[in-house]
This record gives sequence, structure tokens and C-alpha cells, in this order.
Amino acid sequence: QVQLVESGGGLVQPGGSLRLSCAASGSILKIDDMAWYRQAPGKERELVAIITFGSSTNYADSVKGRFTITRDNAKNTIYLQLNSLKPEDTAVYYCNAKYLTTRGWGYSWGQGTQVTISS
Repeated sequence: QVQLVESGGGLVQPGGSLRLSCAASGSILKIDDMAWYRQAPGKERELVAIITFGSSTNYADSVKGRFTITRDNAKNTIYLQLNSLKPEDTAVYYCNAKYLTTRGWGYSWGQGTQVTISS
């Protein structure tokens, strides 16, 4: 079983910054794509950013130019740098990973970390 643990959320004023982390652990042979999603109250979960094993990235239009996703393959960890935060960025942010174990490919979600943007 593969576990994902997010950290770094919190309360920030508009215009501020945060850095989220997501670390994967378990009997991992390889991690392929990793991604950040978010879910605001009353809304569906949406993809924020995705990064491949080779560090190719893609972003939701709403966060392009403000958020940056990176990864450290040696640590099985991804990061999300959130800059120029807006109240509409308020949501629970979830990490997702596609991984390979001896049992084959699978997907895992983290427990989520709350990001609140408010003055």
C-alpha cells in the first residue's frame, strides 16, 4: 500500500504565498505522474497541476503563472508553490500519484490539506 501525506496548508492573506508538500511512502517501485487537485466547498474536485516522472508539467488555466509544481524523485515528493493567492484559491488541496508496486499499477490520494485565503 502507498500512502501520500500532504503538508503546508494554512491561512494566508490575499497576495500571499504558501508551499505545499506531498510525500509518498510504501513499497514503491516507481511513481509516474503526480498531481495536485483541489476541492472548494460545494464544488467538484478539480485538477490544479500535474507533473510527469520527467518533470513535464501542466496547469489549470486559473493558476497558470501563479502556481509551480516540482518534484524530487529521490524523495518521492512533490511540491506546489502557490503565489499571488486569491480568495478563490481557498480549498482543500489533495495530492494524487500513479505508482507501481509488485502488485502492479495503482493510484493513491492524500488526506488533503486546507488552504484558506482571507484578509
